[in-house]
Amino acid sequence: MRYFPSGFICESIGAALYSKCKDIVPLLGFLNTKIASTFMGVINPTMGCQPGDVAVIPTSIPDEKADCISQITLSCIALSKSDWNSFETSWDFARHPLAQCASIAGAYSAWERECADRFAQLKANEEDLNRIFIDIYGLQNELTPEVEDKDVTVRLADKKRDIRSLISYAVGCMFGRYSLDVEGLAYAGGEWDDSKYSTFIPDKDNIIPICDDEYFDDDITGRFVKFIETVYGKETLDENLRFIADALGGSGQPKDVIRSYFLNDFFTDECSMYSGTVGKRPIYWLFDSGKKNGFKALIYMHRYAPDTLARMRTDYVHEQQARYRTALADVEHRIDSASASERVKLSKQLAKLSDQSDEIRAYEEKIHHLADQMIRIDLDDGVKHNYAIFEDVLAKIK
Repeated sequence: MRYFPSGFICESIGAALYSKCKDIVPLLGFLNTKIASTFMGVINPTMGCQPGDVAVIPTSIPDEKADCISQITLSCIALSKSDWNSFETSWDFARHPLAQCASIAGAYSAWERECADRFAQLKANEEDLNRIFIDIYGLQNELTPEVEDKDVTVRLADKKRDIRSLISYAVGCMFGRYSLDVEGLAYAGGEWDDSKYSTFIPDKDNIIPICDDEYFDDDITGRFVKFIETVYGKETLDENLRFIADALGGSGQPKDVIRSYFLNDFFTDECSMYSGTVGKRPIYWLFDSGKKNGFKALIYMHRYAPDTLARMRTDYVHEQQARYRTALADVEHRIDSASASERVKLSKQLAKLSDQSDEIRAYEEKIHHLADQMIRIDLDDGVKHNYAIFEDVLAKIK
């Protein structure tokens, strides 16, 4: 059972309990105990929980213990809310918990302690509630107050997950969804306000390329490195990039590991983050030419404009095509004077570049077709409807 404040509504899948009592907090505390769960297992042993089932649970909250139960329950609510608000899917998300300190390692250590303390306190609170109600109902011979770790609903720190969420927050700052200068959502449609951004300036044209090499100075890897430098300082940049790369896994130089993550896994993670009973609804859209990674670029849905695709085609797709032509010519020239072993390596590189060049050429035709239409979207139509309009040039949502 979860507490929600006024202003929220429920549906049949997530029914809500409304009480005529002045204070429903003690009742919430009781309904989250082993005692209530045991009663529910007897009344309705199936996975479903109907309002009528809850209504017949025998409830006993003595007046002399109501205040104590309320204090413990309110603490549980606060702990759970603090945990939930640390992640950007919360409406009340303010700032990423790792976006502080001079090093990510230091920030993560502090975050790890905070999560452990919150976990331990919530577990202790739930055991206290169990103990109180076991005593009230006289079930000392039937139940014990202990709560297993797997049943505690706040999260412990997880380096891989938390670093990936930091990367998502950084991308949000790149697009202006978030800002290092204001808490919460800085932009999610409506009028753009430049005054919200001074520490880290969002991307101007809402198009951020994702490349497998340093074709653009301002591709997503370069922007991310700049974000880390801005938040934590230049002095600890190498240390911080190494910490991030280690958390992501993979081998090679930190920037290469981070580049590989953006190229192969970031969009999948975003789809998983923004998913639910209605499916996956990413707010950052990946324009993707195909398996050869000929062209990839992200845009932020809420900043889409009718000329976005036209700018993407002229400023990025055409530019990428030119860079492939230059790279192909360079490799062809080097093959002529290369040693046998080096020639094998260069031949593989040449084949890869050739495939990417062919892929982006076909992709340019698709982008051209849509760009000429100057398509407008209505954010109120939702992600699914709007994403489908551009499905020929966007990554498939799996």
